[in-house]
Amino acid sequence: MNQKKGTVTPIRAARAPGYNAEKEMESNVIGRRIAEARKRRGMSLAAFSAYLENFGVHIKTAGAGKWETGGSVPNSYQLLAICAALDIDCDLQYFMQDYTPELNDEGLRILAQLKRDLICSGNYRPAPKTVQIRRREMPVALMPAAAGTGNFLDDSEYYETVSFPEDQVKPGADVGIRISGDSMEPVFHDGQVVWVKKCEELHPGEVGILVYDGKAYIKIYDEREPGEEFLEEFTDSYGAVHMQPVLVSYNSENYDPIPVNPNHTFRIFGRVLK
Repeated sequence: MNQKKGTVTPIRAARAPGYNAEKEMESNVIGRRIAEARKRRGMSLAAFSAYLENFGVHIKTAGAGKWETGGSVPNSYQLLAICAALDIDCDLQYFMQDYTPELNDEGLRILAQLKRDLICSGNYRPAPKTVQIRRREMPVALMPAAAGTGNFLDDSEYYETVSFPEDQVKPGADVGIRISGDSMEPVFHDGQVVWVKKCEELHPGEVGILVYDGKAYIKIYDEREPGEEFLEEFTDSYGAVHMQPVLVSYNSENYDPIPVNPNHTFRIFGRVLK
């Protein structure tokens, strides 16, 4: 008899796959597999969730914990990122409990060996993808901030032209300045090139390249009410008291704030772009 239109022929039980999503979820197989792989890497949950940031997955420690306990499950893209982060072979069998492979252990061993032989031969590698990296030439100061007088900032002879991948240069940058020392750790590091937009004013809290008493600094620009010592210098002819600039370090445990003495030269060279 011909099958009627609209009816569905069920898959024969003998040919049905062994995987059962409902049973796997009840057993929390994916969560257990993630936990096993994480522990093999010696990573805490906090370190794991932080490391996933490198793969475009933004999740808190509690969220990663819910994956492992079965409170939630990662989506497809998150699962691929987890595999990359934990060096998991992206064979879906790793995340299955009841699935029965079509090959026994010896067959799987031979298949794996054949794959290794084909890779080692080099005859079956896919054609390499051609990636064109756009570059941008930028002036970078030869002397780092906090390593000498600030005169070099305004003299073109103290700059070299360096080619950078375009995506490494901050939009709006005029020049690159190297950092010397650890006063701006952990945000900025010794030897790092920061990108600077030239300007003459900064808002409190902004990081800038500042020239004080002839020396160039990279610091957080801040302001405070002047003390009695400099109150007169910061008071204008109308009697209004102006704020006193202060140079602040991120590494505040090892570096004290530097209040600007009004009797010394001070100027803003530019704002550091983040």
